[in-house]
Amino acid sequence: MKDYIEERVLSLANYIISTNSTVRAAAKEFKVSKSTVHKDVTERLQEISPSLAAQVKTVLDVNKAERHIRGGLATREKYSHQDE
Repeated sequence: MKDYIEERVLSLANYIISTNSTVRAAAKEFKVSKSTVHKDVTERLQEISPSLAAQVKTVLDVNKAERHIRGGLATREKYSHQDE
């Protein structure tokens, strides 16, 4: 694996863990695609640091469990502004 990819993977992992960030938010912050972030933190990170990969997986699992709630809140917010 090239050095710059390894650095990006570790930076993404540390960012997600420290901010409890979603894949989408991390992709926006690092200016890469969501697919790249997902591949970095699920596949490549496992090869580099399994313990860090486990921590990221915990954060991503929580985000996945809460995503239906976030979607509902976003929809409510969207339509509450249309009534005004």
